[in-house]
Amino acid sequence: MAITLKSRREIELMRRAGAIVANVLSKLKEIAGPGVTTARLDSIALQMTADAGAEALFKGVRTPGARIPFPGAVCTSINEQLVHGIPSEAVMLKDGDILSIDFGIRLNGYCGDAAVTIGIGKISEDKRRLIDVTKHVLEIAIAKAAPAVKWSQIAAETQNYVESAGFSVVQDFVGHGIGRQMHEEPRVPNFVSDELLADD
Repeated sequence: MAITLKSRREIELMRRAGAIVANVLSKLKEIAGPGVTTARLDSIALQMTADAGAEALFKGVRTPGARIPFPGAVCTSINEQLVHGIPSEAVMLKDGDILSIDFGIRLNGYCGDAAVTIGIGKISEDKRRLIDVTKHVLEIAIAKAAPAVKWSQIAAETQNYVESAGFSVVQDFVGHGIGRQMHEEPRVPNFVSDELLADD
């Protein structure tokens, strides 16, 4: 696993890209509601990206097995849809949905990428609890991240918290580093595995 270390200047450029991502996600959270299509959210994200002088990172990405390049600037995944949902005029948000919005840009050669999950209108107690648990897991990981702390320690703690709350951790997808490319080392799983322990 070869992690590319970033200079202070590169980190600042990544911070600027990340700030635009955060601003766009904040706006989409405001707009997302019953009756809004996921295509509308995508259109707003594209316009805000252009206004910021940035490039939408996901639009046009080709993945193995996909018939066409990814058509959107955002991934909009609703309810049980795990990741990489395609925005569409045919997909309208409804009261009680939970929506994950994943968005990324490239600005001045450096990438920013983040996701948020929100409730649409009035959501069930179970869905609220899912959102709360996942938010707390992120807070745990941020609080524990420090020099000399192995990722496997953090992953073990977050996995334990999720499972003790009655949920499970998705093991088909992992987080990732970022920089000049959208996906860089290291791979960042939210669970402990033999592979993760071997990489520590």
